[in-house]
Amino acid sequence: MTRMRTVDAIALILEKEGATETFGLPGAAINPFYSAMREHGGIRHTLHRHVEGASHAADGYSRATGGIGICVGTSGPAGTDMITGLYAAAADSVPILCITGQAPTSVLHKEDFQAVDIESIAKPVTKYASTILEPGLVPGTFAKAFQIMRSARPGPVLLDLPINVQMAEIEFDIDAYEPLPADKPAASRVQIEKVLDLLAGAEKPLIIAGGGVINANASAQLVELAELLNIPVSPTLMAWGSIPDDHRLQAGMVGIQTHTRYGNKSFLESDVVLGIGNRWANRHTGDLATYRGDRTFVHIDIEATQIGRVFSPDLGIVSDAGAALDQLLTVARERKASLPDWSQWADACTARKGTLHRKTNFDNIPIKPQRVYQEMNAAFGRDTTYVSTIGLSQIAGAQMLHVYGPRKWINAGQAGPLGWTGPAALGVVRANPDEKVVALSGDYDFQFMIEELAVGAQFHLPYIHVVVNNSYLGLIRQSQRGFDMDYHVSLAFDNINSPETKGYGVDHVKVAEGLGCKAVRIEDPADLAAGFSEANRLADEHRVPVVVEVILERVTNISMGAGLDSVNEFEDLALTAADAPTALTPLSELTEDAEPAPALASK
Repeated sequence: MTRMRTVDAIALILEKEGATETFGLPGAAINPFYSAMREHGGIRHTLHRHVEGASHAADGYSRATGGIGICVGTSGPAGTDMITGLYAAAADSVPILCITGQAPTSVLHKEDFQAVDIESIAKPVTKYASTILEPGLVPGTFAKAFQIMRSARPGPVLLDLPINVQMAEIEFDIDAYEPLPADKPAASRVQIEKVLDLLAGAEKPLIIAGGGVINANASAQLVELAELLNIPVSPTLMAWGSIPDDHRLQAGMVGIQTHTRYGNKSFLESDVVLGIGNRWANRHTGDLATYRGDRTFVHIDIEATQIGRVFSPDLGIVSDAGAALDQLLTVARERKASLPDWSQWADACTARKGTLHRKTNFDNIPIKPQRVYQEMNAAFGRDTTYVSTIGLSQIAGAQMLHVYGPRKWINAGQAGPLGWTGPAALGVVRANPDEKVVALSGDYDFQFMIEELAVGAQFHLPYIHVVVNNSYLGLIRQSQRGFDMDYHVSLAFDNINSPETKGYGVDHVKVAEGLGCKAVRIEDPADLAAGFSEANRLADEHRVPVVVEVILERVTNISMGAGLDSVNEFEDLALTAADAPTALTPLSELTEDAEPAPALASK
């Protein structure tokens, strides 16, 4: 046993737990922990400009790696600043560890400076939150925290450390410390037999893959099962990339906002739906009467209270997605000869992907947003990781971009906090420094936490941030149509310092450059390809974030609706007769009669 400060024990524990990537800001009440990080040297820290930004960076890191990112801050407002980050992580089942400093235990009841009951504040948006009042509890509490984060449905934890507890000495032997095993339920063979019994009666089965597949690192098993049974797969927004977009069995996303037209049509023709690791989120299902129809539903999820939360399935199973997929593969191989041949149905879904696209090849000035996503597909490779969070930009991006692998679409799906995109992208770059990372924001999302660009400049974290600027709160403006108003949703003004912004207001190029980054402004769709190429060059040469601001037309309504059968396509996206596509990327106006895209049959 060795006598040491509790913060030194914490540093050793973090290393042994494999959680050594921290994002945060030092302060008086957390300085002892910072001294331990400095002295031990096995933990890397990124200094942020805002603690909320640090929490989103930790979130992005966890999503990109499947590990646990750590957010660190001092007492008082640092902890309250983390709440939005904790909520975003909890909503999407992402484990992050938030560590806060705290006033001494002797004054917690005296309204001391920056002393706040962060444990109580954080509990509704964490799996576990605790103010550690006794030094001897530190090792066990951290062990418990890591076990909780990793067990069942993953999620965030906050641990609050009074400064006197940090400074206290305890007897501790890191060699005797062992991480606690995570608890993950697994489907039984009997349960999986019943799943296959239901599938055996299907004519048009469909697999809905949710974020639990990504969390379980089970994308390979998902694709193997789909190929074994020849069943189309529709990933949810949180599982986008679990099966590559150009795989013949990737049937397209389903939803009332983030979806593809061919994905919705295939779903509406299905008769048995197997959901694995998904939540039946409202933006996915829309009107439940339409969604459920006469279909039979199987729901497999790691969290018991998710089964039946939105609607009661015909069969519900509590299981880790990876464990369930492993069992499904085992039993399906044994029963393959007795199962129906679904190749005709699968081929029909594949053929549908060559039609039912939306128009993207606009030449308008100002630029229509659909053209931006067409050019992004052409400019950025298959290995690109996209980061986005909220707004018309995210919705249109999910309708038109293409993703080809797990953890290549990083998105705050349920909480959707404005400002999440930029700092989350920094966390993704920390996780994968040699990969292409492209963030996507509207101008309003971008202006939240814009100061975090300086973090990328200081620590040389290069990524490309595409900002589609219509100087509007676009999604809110579109939703206000139901109230026949356009009220306080415009961000436009005449910028007296930047007349080149032409009434669009904030000069994002100057702001980005002032924060140490590079920036490109594009106003003509013919310049998009060259602009993205220049952004790639600048990021590689200078190793800083590069902002690509695309000036859009002020108003574009993006396709969405209340139900899968009632998505409003809007007049400006009306489909006309045009050439069939020659690749998965929708390069022209398409009709339901167009021929399938040859590239879709590549696998």
